[in-house]
This record gives sequence, structure tokens and C-alpha cells, in this order.
Amino acid sequence: MLGDRDYRQVIKDTIQSISREVEQQIDAKDIKTIHLHEVVRCLRRSYYDRVDPAEQERTSFSNLVSGLLRKMQYGSKLGEYVIEDIKLKGQADIIVDDVVMIFRSTSSLPETPLSSDALYLNACLWIFNKIDGIIVYLSGDGKEASFSFTKDKKMFEETIRRVRVLNSLLGENKVPILEPSEECTSCQYYERCYLKQKIGRAINLHDLFGLKKSD
Repeated sequence: MLGDRDYRQVIKDTIQSISREVEQQIDAKDIKTIHLHEVVRCLRRSYYDRVDPAEQERTSFSNLVSGLLRKMQYGSKLGEYVIEDIKLKGQADIIVDDVVMIFRSTSSLPETPLSSDALYLNACLWIFNKIDGIIVYLSGDGKEASFSFTKDKKMFEETIRRVRVLNSLLGENKVPILEPSEECTSCQYYERCYLKQKIGRAINLHDLFGLKKSD
């Protein structure tokens, strides 16, 4: 803190403000329109974002790379794929020479792409009717790793299945099943998924203290 002003809080508020500006806007009540990023991650998280949202705390500008690229519209393109009466909307960060590219920031470069990113890119290939795509990972120290993909039908069928599941659960007002992953600990809904389960679990005192049950 310098003087009477908390500059760390100023930086935090700035990151949060930019995050709200660049993130994709969703009409929570329009369950007939599902956004691609909602179904490649935990469906429960996407459900809560629509039904009972809590703001996610942003701590780094590096997490804004993809959103800033889309905001700049440097080759960024929004498209949709119709699944019966449901529209799946997706946005590529860049499309150059018929190649779809998405960018992701990371603390350390992965040896293999994350499954959620692979599903996202593959769905973009179907949405924009392209064959080839690239996922680009950027680390905080300026390093880069790229992975190329070719359109895959089975992967897209899995994405479509998740679109239908999320649409159905939103319509029925039912919370999706828990999908544990490394992202859980940083999720703003962590306590809803885990702490309530621990608090609500019945405790058997006989088992806890090794007591014999009476006949």
C-alpha cells in the first residue's frame, strides 16, 4: 500500500472490469441458445452461471488473452450450428487461410492439449465448416506451444450430446451431475459442490469410535 491507497485492489478491480467487458454475453433465459464454452467445461458450472451466478475472481491479465483477441475482431468470427430447435454458438479467436485458431494462456506449457480445448476447437471446425485447426498455448514467460487438429465427427457428437443435456437440465431446473477436474479448486462454486456434501453426510458414531452395536 502506498499512502492511503491500496493499489493492489485497484489492479484487481481493473482486471475484473476488463474481464466483464471481454467475456461472451449470454442471455440466461434463452435456453434454446447454448454457447460452446458452456458445454466443453463442467456443465454444473455453466448451469450455475445461468441460474444462480457468482462472479469469478480474476487475478491475472494473462487469462484475458482469448477474450481480448475476440474483442479486437482480428479475424475473429462468431458462428452457429443448428441442432434441431437448439442453436450452438461458438467463436473462433482467429481464422486465417481456412485454419481455425484458438489461444489459451497457461502457467506452464502442456505436453498435450486440454480435452476442453480440443472439444472447443473441433466444434469450431464444424460450426465454420473448416478441416484444420490449431490450439496455441501461451505461458507467462513468453513461451508458446501449438497443437494441430483435423475435424473429428465422434468428438463433435459428444459436444452435441452435452448441448442437449445442458438444454434439458436448464428446462427442468435440475442441477447437472458433478464433473470433478483440476479446475474445481479455482471455481467460484466449489463450496456448493463439496462443502455441502461433507456437511450433509451422516456420521455413524459406532463406526467412528469402534463401538459394537447393541442387539
